[in-house]
Amino acid sequence: MPANLTPDYLNAVEQYRKAVSVPEKLRALEDMLSNIPKHKGTEKMQADIKGRIAKLKAFKSKKSGAARREIYQIEKQGAAQVILAGAPNSGKSSLLKALTRAAPLIADYPFTTRLPLPGMMNFENIQIQLVDTPPIDPQLMEGWVTSIIRMADLIALVIDLSRDPLSEIEEVKRVLKEHRIFLVGDNWEDSGDPRDYFKRTFILGNKLDQPSARDNLTALKELYREQYPIFAVSAIGNINLEALKTGIFEALRIIRVYSKRPGQKPEYSKPFILKKGSRVKDLAGEIHQDFAHFKFARVWSKNTFDGQRVNREFVLSDQDVVELHL
Repeated sequence: MPANLTPDYLNAVEQYRKAVSVPEKLRALEDMLSNIPKHKGTEKMQADIKGRIAKLKAFKSKKSGAARREIYQIEKQGAAQVILAGAPNSGKSSLLKALTRAAPLIADYPFTTRLPLPGMMNFENIQIQLVDTPPIDPQLMEGWVTSIIRMADLIALVIDLSRDPLSEIEEVKRVLKEHRIFLVGDNWEDSGDPRDYFKRTFILGNKLDQPSARDNLTALKELYREQYPIFAVSAIGNINLEALKTGIFEALRIIRVYSKRPGQKPEYSKPFILKKGSRVKDLAGEIHQDFAHFKFARVWSKNTFDGQRVNREFVLSDQDVVELHL
C-alpha cells in the first residue's frame, strides 16, 4: 500500500533533518507523527517515529551536557575507528554484530539504527573500533551523523549486493557531498577548501549469499575497482568475514611496532600503532619525549634482518621490533 505522504508530513521531515537540539528534534518528530497518514502502509514508519521520540525523551531527562556527548560523539578506542555507513537495510547492524560483541537492534525494516553504536573488532593482537550509524538518507539525515563521519579514520561504505548496489553507492556519495564530505579511495586530490572533508573509503558489499549478488558484484568491480578497495561478504552467512578483518587493517594503512629494552624481551602485548611509512623517530616520540634525541636504534624485522643498527630516518614495517639507545 502506498504511503501517500502529505506536504505537512514532508515539511516536518525537513524540519527534523535541520534540527540540532533535542527539543527541536522532538517537536519535529511529534509533527511527523501527527501528520503521517494512519494506515497499514505506514505502520512501520509510525513505529520508527515513536521509537525515536521515546529515545530522545530518555536523553532529555538526563543532563543536557551528557546527552549531547552521547548523541554527537563516539570516543575513539583501540587502534583506529571505522564508520559503517550506508543506505537503509544494507546490513550494517548485522555486520557489527558478526564482527564484534556489540548487540545492535536488527530488523527487516529501515531505520532500526537511530543512534551510533560502537563495537570492538579483534584483529590478531589489536582491537579496531567499528561504529554502526543511522542510514544515509536524504530525508532523515541527522547533522550529528556527518560529524561522526568527519572524525573517523576510515569509512566502510556498506551496500546490499542483492539490490541495486551501484545506485546505493552513488546516492550515499551524493548525500554526503551535500555536507561537503567526499568519499575517496587511494588516489584523490585535495580541493584546497578547508570546509571540505576527504574520507578514505572502501566499498563493503554485504549479502553475498543472496540471489543476483555475485552478478551485481561483478558489475560493481568493473565500475569501481580503480577507485576503491572492494570487499564482498555475508554477515548472516559468515562468508569472508575473517578476510574482511585483514582487509580493514590493510585499508587503515597502519602498522604495529613493538618496543624492546636492551637485554629484555619485546613487549608484544602492547604494540604502538603508527601510520604506514612512519620512521624510527616517530616511534621515539610516541614512547616518551625523553627519547626524542636517541643516539641510534636496533630493529628486528620478521621479513629481513635481526638487530640491525639504523638511524632515526629508518622506515618501519608492520610488526618490527625496535630497541632505542640514548
